[in-house]
Amino acid sequence: MKVTAVETLPVLVPLAGPIGSALGQIHSFGCILVSVRTDAGITGENLIFTLNGRRTKVLRQMVDELADLVVGRDAGHIADFWARAWKDINFLGHKGVPVVGISALDGALWDVLGKASGLPLYRLLGGAKTAVPAYQSGGLWLSSSTGELVAEAERFIAQGFKAMKMRLGSPDPNTDIMRVKAVRDAIGPDIKLMADANQGLNEAQAIRLGRMLEPFALTWFEEPLPAWDLEGLARVSAALDTPIASGETEYTRYGFRRMLELRSADILMPDLQRVGGVSEFMRVGHMAESHDVPVSSHLFPETSIQVLGALTNAVYLEYMPWFSKLYHEELAFKDGNAMVPERPGWGFTFNHDYVRHLNR
Repeated sequence: MKVTAVETLPVLVPLAGPIGSALGQIHSFGCILVSVRTDAGITGENLIFTLNGRRTKVLRQMVDELADLVVGRDAGHIADFWARAWKDINFLGHKGVPVVGISALDGALWDVLGKASGLPLYRLLGGAKTAVPAYQSGGLWLSSSTGELVAEAERFIAQGFKAMKMRLGSPDPNTDIMRVKAVRDAIGPDIKLMADANQGLNEAQAIRLGRMLEPFALTWFEEPLPAWDLEGLARVSAALDTPIASGETEYTRYGFRRMLELRSADILMPDLQRVGGVSEFMRVGHMAESHDVPVSSHLFPETSIQVLGALTNAVYLEYMPWFSKLYHEELAFKDGNAMVPERPGWGFTFNHDYVRHLNR
């Protein structure tokens, strides 16, 4: 089975209303829908994106430029593609947009293989679990008032979630503490609560705020420092009892290897777009397992569920429904867990009727 074509389609996905975090205001997403077509009539699909549609053209061009590494070749030789692509991007560097381009094609090729085999990816990748604990991440934003936070947290519980994440980043740390306390009081001690600083603090601020947060029994304190400060993050992690989660902005096994060497985080959070696709997500997952370190996912719940289902050390799926309408199928939940689809490949296919609606 050979690849005959790679097609990319840009689409702007709007939010119902703007949201705020320490990264700034978000109102839309510039998505690139990637389709890898084969001579067997099987098409593999994948998705990459940018915030607010910024640099979308750059991402699309990267995927298009890498297409010559797969067109005309065996669609099932994914490791061969990854190795050749890694060598091909050497001049531009092994982080950033080049790796996102590899991720886009890698995931689409895995979708082809799953569909051709008639198996979901998690089974092809070894199969570890049919359900993964999920936390609701599509709310509790920095831009919400304390009353809005409480109301939304209560809605998440009513939806069946047993874990949720809120954002930090107020100019006064006491304001963050007040907001966390309000949410914790509203949800009680049995619901898991995570808090994300979105890389908005320095080392001293992170340690101070982290110590102030410890009475609230957070499941984790996420990304307190900029992604490049792995040494500082290790010192924050060592100073706090609350587990540190990080890694969504890290690239490939080499970045995560350094995180493990430094003990920068207690939970690693690879992102399918930045880590290098399915192939590299699994390498990072197994490497973390060899250090007895758990992994969670970042965004992309419809696709991340498959790689998490293949890892015994996967602890949480981040449920962020930003792109859910782009798919025909919906993610299923039971007792606070996301169920791994048994459909072939990703188990999710693009809803082109909805895509055409967006592109009008």
